[in-house]
Amino acid sequence: MRTIQASEAKTRFLRILDDVERGESLIITRHGKPVARIVPQAEIHRERVERAAQSILAIRKRTKPVSLQEILAARDEGRM
Repeated sequence: MRTIQASEAKTRFLRILDDVERGESLIITRHGKPVARIVPQAEIHRERVERAAQSILAIRKRTKPVSLQEILAARDEGRM
């Protein structure tokens, strides 16, 4: 991930947007400290999907398997 100073980001903002659109991520710093991260929208979606998948896997480890019949019964009884 590339790092860029805030003053340079201000000067080259449109070029930075082009880079991000092509898939590059950037960190913007002020006085040498990171203050912002610019990432492509697709990367944000991928991160959300990965977090959701990890949550599902964690839940599956904590719970017992449920059959289709149990799911349908719960639905029919109004528990879902």
